[in-house]
Amino acid sequence: MTESAGNAADGTGRVVVVTGANGAAGQAVTRRLAAGGTRVVAAGRHPITWDDERVTPTAVDLSDQAATRAWADDVAARFGRVDGLVHLVGGWRGGTPFPDTDLGDWAFLHDQLVRTVQHATLAFHPHLSASPAGRFAIVSQHAARHPRQNAAAYATAKAAAEAWTLAMADSFEGTGAAAVVLVVEALLTDAMREQRPDADFSKLTHVDDLAGAVAALWDEPAADLNGTRRDLS
Repeated sequence: MTESAGNAADGTGRVVVVTGANGAAGQAVTRRLAAGGTRVVAAGRHPITWDDERVTPTAVDLSDQAATRAWADDVAARFGRVDGLVHLVGGWRGGTPFPDTDLGDWAFLHDQLVRTVQHATLAFHPHLSASPAGRFAIVSQHAARHPRQNAAAYATAKAAAEAWTLAMADSFEGTGAAAVVLVVEALLTDAMREQRPDADFSKLTHVDDLAGAVAALWDEPAADLNGTRRDLS
């Protein structure tokens, strides 16, 4: 049975999936979207409790392609539509000189930053394409275009995720859907400010500002948004 797609009184009636919803960025994005009336499917490896009836927590293993596809189809069947997928699964390895790069780090980052986005986008592509205003977004980092020797594996994984997203954008041409890359230097939380009150965080993007940028994706026509790389730093 299809559930209500949202609170019509709040206006949007959208259904948006947030992967990596348990992290600081995921929680900020989920809160912002839900506050605007969106039904948010907040996905993590282990669901967390949300004190908001507009948020539906769910668990999924995005490393499992078959499980991810079945989950996506279940979400679409349950809510009747999917209007957005915000992919916030992150990970970091690096900090060593280039000759000392551990290719085990590459294996980890490939699975975490590339494979999950591949599985999620392939699973939700038909549902986003069917939406009158489907949106897909990832968060990337400047290293994807300007790699440094002490983070070769990380930069490569980010670049691959960006390329995959732009290929998805190409598939959306002529539809109401759009795929976009949101770029930051790093993300900032209130806890980080409290822990280091004298630090210079001027180049970092607060997770609430990221959330605002995500919410604004539905304010632009797909043709203007699709395939763009937006710098939030």
